[in-house]
Amino acid sequence: MSLKETLSIMVVDDMSTSRGLITMALEEIGLKKVDFQSNGQDALKAISSRPVHLVISDYNMPGLDGLQLLQALRANKLTSRIGFILVSGRLDETIIATGRKLGMNNFLRKPFSTPQIRQCIEAVVGRL
Repeated sequence: MSLKETLSIMVVDDMSTSRGLITMALEEIGLKKVDFQSNGQDALKAISSRPVHLVISDYNMPGLDGLQLLQALRANKLTSRIGFILVSGRLDETIIATGRKLGMNNFLRKPFSTPQIRQCIEAVVGRL
């Protein structure tokens, strides 16, 4: 079975339009096991009960933002090794530096294209 068929991904974004764009790009790439949550808190609960291989999370969300979600995942032994990509329209150096300190694997600036998201994912998990 190929990586495309086995890789499980959680998309976390409070904006349904953004979730939809990411999900459509993942489908275009051929990734089949994609789930989503609309906030960091629900994502953390879902991932804690059913871990995934990769989280693609928006930075700016109410409640638990993307970096707080990353920090919570890294603090839990069961989820500490999950790949993490941070997505935002305003990724400044402070956000990126903080993300790297917390263990972020990669980041993606909005707006993005399908080839860009593919390249970003492959940098984390290997060739799809």
